[in-house]
Amino acid sequence: MSRIGNKPIPIPNGVKIELSGKAVRVTGAKGSLAHELRPEIEVVEEGNVLLVKGDASDTRINAFRGMTRSLINNMIVGTQQGFKKVLLVEGVGYRVNVTGNKISLSVGYSNTVDFVLPASVTATSANNQIVLESIDKDLLGQTAARIRAIRKPEPYKGKGIRYENEYVARKAGKAAGKK
Repeated sequence: MSRIGNKPIPIPNGVKIELSGKAVRVTGAKGSLAHELRPEIEVVEEGNVLLVKGDASDTRINAFRGMTRSLINNMIVGTQQGFKKVLLVEGVGYRVNVTGNKISLSVGYSNTVDFVLPASVTATSANNQIVLESIDKDLLGQTAARIRAIRKPEPYKGKGIRYENEYVARKAGKAAGKK
């Protein structure tokens, strides 16, 4: 039994839900998102809540039910409030420039690395921080991970691109082993 899939999804004021066949479309103040449902999952609107239904005896379908509930809830939150991720760029001489939908990163390579943002993701930078915002949580997380992969934080000096609350375990280095 999926505990997450059992929870009803509240529909706040100002958010419009359209259920048509196996598609769900959520429209809110910040924009609109759509999701195609799996064939064994059904979404039912009852008053101010959405219920995700499926065969509770099959564990695979139960897992898809919980995932679908989370995806629809993220769509509702995203179209109403939006999501934000902050990346920190640390290192001597490491710089970030955001112009339009392109991020230019100077992170220790011989040339700057240009990263083109997807259409629904916006970025701002200040003090070597990249602030990414979007209504689509999946796309935002994937974009942040792709930017971080350009120069992952290294364990000796901590240089690289990391998430705001990410802990980088530091190593002592070879000078500590000679004592």
